[in-house]
Amino acid sequence: MNSLLDFYRFVKDKDINIIYSGPIWSNGVEGIGDTLKRRLEFDDLPLPTSQAVFSVFVEQMNNMLMYSAEKFVAPAVMDEKQAATATGIFLLSCRGKQYFVQSGNVLRNDQVNIMKDKIDYLNTLDKQELRKFYKQKLREENDNPESRGGGIGLVEIAKRASSKIDYSFERYDDAHSFFTMSVTIE
Repeated sequence: MNSLLDFYRFVKDKDINIIYSGPIWSNGVEGIGDTLKRRLEFDDLPLPTSQAVFSVFVEQMNNMLMYSAEKFVAPAVMDEKQAATATGIFLLSCRGKQYFVQSGNVLRNDQVNIMKDKIDYLNTLDKQELRKFYKQKLREENDNPESRGGGIGLVEIAKRASSKIDYSFERYDDAHSFFTMSVTIE
């Protein structure tokens, strides 16, 4: 694309409502979340749909914060929790009554199969099995030493999705892949 006008036309043509690319930090997610809430209010969605879209957004942001291979510390911020950031992209698009919540970030290659296996397993479960698995995960300890979460974020996403979680891993460099996750909500 040669200009912002070309980009604007591309975004408009693809029904993209919100797009964010850049650093992501815990407190900064709130600002993106507020924008998302306002967009969902503008669209006058039924409450369950609005809650599902927002919940998937929160879990995707948490996933990026925890597992992104591109992390850095903002030197101007004194609080270490606020300073540690990840880099990623978030996109919300809508066609009719379908919302597409997408995220992408760089992931270490040794995490690819772990993430792929988790999503593939979740994609085999129906809604009732997902609820049962969610309750089971809440009761057990997280067995991934690299995880700082409870291991339920992807389960929450799968519970809220209207269809299977769509994902891809593309080679970024010798040690990393770019992970894209797309969730459809109706």
